[in-house]
Amino acid sequence: MAMACVMTRALSGVDAPAVTVEVHLSNGLPAFNLVGLPETSVKESRERVRSAIINSGFEFPMRRITVNLAPAELPKQGGRYDLPIAIGILAASGQIPPQSLKHTEFAGELALSGEIRECPGMLPMIIQAQQADRILILPAGNRPEAELVGYHKVKFATHLQQLSAALHGQQEFPGLTSQTHWIAPSTPQLSHCMSEVIGQYQAKQALEIAAAGCHNLLFLGPPGTGKTMLASRIMGLLPPLNYHEALEVAAIHSVAGLNPHPQYFYQRPFRAPHHTSSSISLVGGGTIPKPGEISLAHKGVLFLDELTEFPRKVLDCLREPMETGEVVISRAAAKLTFASDFQLIAAMNPSPCGDVGPQSRATPEQISRYLSRLSGPFLDRFDLSIDVPRLPAGTLSEAQQPGETTARIRARVLAAREQQLARAGVLNCDLFGKQLTQTTGINQQDLRFLEQSVERLGLSVRSFHRLQRVARTIADLDGDERVERKHLAQALGFRAMDRLLASLAQNR
Repeated sequence: MAMACVMTRALSGVDAPAVTVEVHLSNGLPAFNLVGLPETSVKESRERVRSAIINSGFEFPMRRITVNLAPAELPKQGGRYDLPIAIGILAASGQIPPQSLKHTEFAGELALSGEIRECPGMLPMIIQAQQADRILILPAGNRPEAELVGYHKVKFATHLQQLSAALHGQQEFPGLTSQTHWIAPSTPQLSHCMSEVIGQYQAKQALEIAAAGCHNLLFLGPPGTGKTMLASRIMGLLPPLNYHEALEVAAIHSVAGLNPHPQYFYQRPFRAPHHTSSSISLVGGGTIPKPGEISLAHKGVLFLDELTEFPRKVLDCLREPMETGEVVISRAAAKLTFASDFQLIAAMNPSPCGDVGPQSRATPEQISRYLSRLSGPFLDRFDLSIDVPRLPAGTLSEAQQPGETTARIRARVLAAREQQLARAGVLNCDLFGKQLTQTTGINQQDLRFLEQSVERLGLSVRSFHRLQRVARTIADLDGDERVERKHLAQALGFRAMDRLLASLAQNR
């Protein structure tokens, strides 16, 4: 009787719980049994492991082989268990020294030739192996992910023969060099500048406020006025991620099968899903739950163009993650939580024909039906909504003074963000309760003015607090310590959707 235990890790959301691969060789008819709640892809590893061991020049034991993946209640899927199962069989049969497996974790998929292939979602495993201070053996193809963490105990293998030689002490494991993990944050190189945007001064100001306070922003206007162009330029105004945030974002992308690249490690994600996206692709889920677009936009921007073309039930799925900063996916096998702290930027036409007012071909009833595709509670999550009108005649042909550059606006945004973090430890979008009251410093008279304005527009209590946060950001950009009435009035000016809905209600 011979036994061996090999350490590896499963993948559960962005978590990598420890799994022990127990291999038992016993007398009896030759058989290969795999237990411990393996999915189909794991059960198929029996044939891959057998061929890989034989084709690598090792002896496959003709005995009864039982492989247990513990704990049994944890679902296991993917090819990452091939390598630890093969190592366990070789150790149990005495072909590699069992003492070389101590404090070491293995993961990787095996080719029939014995080559070790890369696996998706390894970044959480690397992070948790570092926390446990264990040696981690990975496929060489997963080196880019390991470089993001820079854990010096990560080693790489390309073939089962090479791995066996290293475990016997006959050669050294290739690992990370001391320089590979260092990735310096840099200012993004942008091909488009805010100075190229003609007109639309209020929209550019709203974009600056949204970037400074991480506020949700809705662009409202006819086709071709630059809504999508403005939304894409917000990325040049945002600061890079810090290391902790970048690692968190990279882990989510790794789990989703999107290998993070060191060049874009500190860059905030910008996700722009098509309006035909389903709720699962947007929020996440599936038989084996994967993160959706809102999690892939974590610490970045989610841009929804043609907002009214998204199904209403899909958009309503965003309401809770927008408030909590995470999405919880419950399935029969597991309950997973993915971080979803994103900034929402959206663009839409104000009517089915694209225009409102005298030039519109749509009746107030048609416009009301069109806007009813968006629920009130969903629209309530936007801090700012701004009109992006058509440019006046002659604007395009006349010589224009160049506007402010992205770099200049970005400097103001970064200064405002630093001030917010120094004052409250969070950005203005995350101010709540007493912290919001103490931070804004609004006097009682101005607070009554805001409350009366909210009542006239028919806004909710949530909007009452969102207006205070926007006013706080405006004051920060102006360099004022307290929020004054002028800041509140300016924040009320960025409520284009509320004014449109109020005018439609009056015309009924």
